[in-house]
Amino acid sequence: QVQLVESGGGLVQAGGSLRLSCAASGNILRINYMGWYRQAPGKQRELVAQFTRGHSTNYADSVKGRFTLSRDSAKMMYLQMNNLNPEDTAVYYCAANAMTMIRTDDYWGQGTQVTVSS
Repeated sequence: QVQLVESGGGLVQAGGSLRLSCAASGNILRINYMGWYRQAPGKQRELVAQFTRGHSTNYADSVKGRFTLSRDSAKMMYLQMNNLNPEDTAVYYCAANAMTMIRTDDYWGQGTQVTVSS
């Protein structure tokens, strides 16, 4: 079993900053991909930023230059969000493609709410 737990969401004014954290735990042999998605009300879930194998990063165009993805271990990831605007309001999900003894699969956290007021 793999668990992903997010923290760090909240309410912030436009122009402010938040830092999201994601902790992975369980019988993980390897994490292939790990990143953040978000889903705003009435919209589809979208990729925000992602680590790929080889440790390169991908960012959505809408967050480039404002959001920074980082990790301090194989199982701990952060998303620093600066210069937030109301369009960033969404539930943010940590996601990982991880290998265990049983299978390789996609896993999701429970989500953390980010609300940006104008």
